[in-house]
Amino acid sequence: MDGCCDHRAITPDEDLHRHAVENLEQADALLFGRVTYEMMEAAFRPPAGTEMRPDWMQPFARAIHAAKKYVVSSTLGRVDWNAELVRGDLGTAVQQLKRQPGKGLLAGGVKLPLALAELGLIDEYEFVVHPRLAGHGPTLFAGLSKPIDLKLASRLEFGSGAVAMRYELRR
Repeated sequence: MDGCCDHRAITPDEDLHRHAVENLEQADALLFGRVTYEMMEAAFRPPAGTEMRPDWMQPFARAIHAAKKYVVSSTLGRVDWNAELVRGDLGTAVQQLKRQPGKGLLAGGVKLPLALAELGLIDEYEFVVHPRLAGHGPTLFAGLSKPIDLKLASRLEFGSGAVAMRYELRR
């Protein structure tokens, strides 16, 4: 609730993972920065964590494992796990990906969404606000150069008290 982003500060939640699977099913591919890609790979690439993961987390693990991934990184030499590196000009590369036929891209992370917002490449935003004050971690869109006006498109409350709010650009 304090705007800090730290995946370790939230409690895993069955409803949130189910919602994340629904989001993954609405996209053709995922667009991650290096940090998010490496975090997701460590947590969900088989056999990572399978023995400690609750059964309700398995659909998300299967969905993210199967998803096509694009990774924006200037430091990684290569990626696998159904992933491809995105190099060069971010705006040009993402515009090219967005022009491909299909359902679109789902971007995640902290630094990458800021860069995409600055370039005007995000069509829709979803924020999940957890009922917890983390007190540490980066803040989403810190340093945004200009305001972006949004209008609420949907709101979904989870049993945990978390709220997912989806916004479209106000035109």
